[in-house]
Amino acid sequence: MGLSLMTALLLDLASKRQTHTPGVSGPQGGGSGGGVSSLGPGLLFFGGVLLVALIAYLAYAMRRRRRDGFRLMATQLGLQYRTDDPLGVLAYPFTLFTKGDGRAVENVVWGAWQEVEVITFDFMYSEQNGKYRTDYQFDCAIVPIGADSPRLVIEHENLLTSLAGALALHDLQFESEAFNDEYHVRCEVPKFANDVLDARMMQWLLDNGSGYSFESVGDRVLVAGPRIDPADLIGLLGVARGFAQHVPKVVSSLYPG
Repeated sequence: MGLSLMTALLLDLASKRQTHTPGVSGPQGGGSGGGVSSLGPGLLFFGGVLLVALIAYLAYAMRRRRRDGFRLMATQLGLQYRTDDPLGVLAYPFTLFTKGDGRAVENVVWGAWQEVEVITFDFMYSEQNGKYRTDYQFDCAIVPIGADSPRLVIEHENLLTSLAGALALHDLQFESEAFNDEYHVRCEVPKFANDVLDARMMQWLLDNGSGYSFESVGDRVLVAGPRIDPADLIGLLGVARGFAQHVPKVVSSLYPG
């Protein structure tokens, strides 16, 4: 309704400016075309206002559609939903939550799903560089792992992680060359990483972990991936649950929570 009113005002202004006829014809103080030239700034101004209003409306509509989608998915899965963060997710000591200059959590879904307590949410952080800002967006899940974990980070290998591993020697190596080529692993206690990443877990990560990073601290693991459509929430839940289920049973006895 707001955009329609703005458009009507713009058209009304344009028609009034174009149909006005001066009482005396002929040049007045400096040439013809004054009416058309004076119309230009007004049209540019109102056109700019209309564009800003359109962008704001589209952003609002997309955000509302996303919220409605997660609310529907939560209802269908028997989970709870809030647009804000009632659980205090950012208090968890995960490395991702320390990045950037500003951080936000929204669209939080939580509850018991297939016998696992899950929390999923949109996470955003921004980095300010002078007058420029870069935004990063993720969809994340947190699930329990039944053990007291030192910090363990499992992320996909890239140029930066390869260089960091080569310089700092922090990239742990495992028996699977395919896994070593695909993943960069760091852990405060290397033995814990070796206990978690047995052959079964490494194969599961190769088959199912594409696009995700994993970090365990204490008795929780954070699964972080790219922004998803609400309809794909089950996929994120499945990856988080799968990781927790593939942690070897012996880990719980070796590192009791």
